[in-house]
Amino acid sequence: MDKNIAEEKMAQLEWYISKHCLWQYNSRGWDREVQNERILSKTKQLLCGENAHDDESIADRYYWSEAMSLAGAFKRYFPWVEETNKEDIIVIMQMLKDKMDYTMIKGSLNVELVKEQY
Repeated sequence: MDKNIAEEKMAQLEWYISKHCLWQYNSRGWDREVQNERILSKTKQLLCGENAHDDESIADRYYWSEAMSLAGAFKRYFPWVEETNKEDIIVIMQMLKDKMDYTMIKGSLNVELVKEQY
């Protein structure tokens, strides 16, 4: 897949998350990082037709339910998702995770995200 096309598709998914997903606003940077990893990796697994249920912990069920909702929305609002092959989904979702990590954590001007007392 062309890099520009992948970036355009990733930007569509990022837009959806920024407008519809409250989990991105956790008050601690490390929570945001864990949530990005778990929710987006499970969403990628679901979009690739893989099992996204790792264990039966409460946290896993939460991440899985968010991923189910996100994967469903991605398919509903962005028809290209179901037409995209597995390898390209993996690339786009990694780009999305990297972008979300930067936007929500590493590039954020919110100094509270990195306070150790939180």
